[in-house]
Amino acid sequence: MPPLEITTPGIIALTAVITAAAIWLIIVAARLTQRPRNRPNPSIDLVDQARELKALGQIQEAVFLVRGETGMSQSAAARFVNRL
Repeated sequence: MPPLEITTPGIIALTAVITAAAIWLIIVAARLTQRPRNRPNPSIDLVDQARELKALGQIQEAVFLVRGETGMSQSAAARFVNRL
């Protein structure tokens, strides 16, 4: 069986295909991190309760409430309460 000959154009084409696949995977991964799959939809009652707690100066309690009701992370719930 003769040895497999790899020519310079073949190496260049293979390198281009591997590079394109790597770039595509990086782009897909970046897009997935920007769009979380499970975005919680807080109810109007929850928004009102959190807004009331914030007005009373109980920001940590408002964050805790939002986290418990929606499953948001600590930072996401804190951003949510701060924007109220």
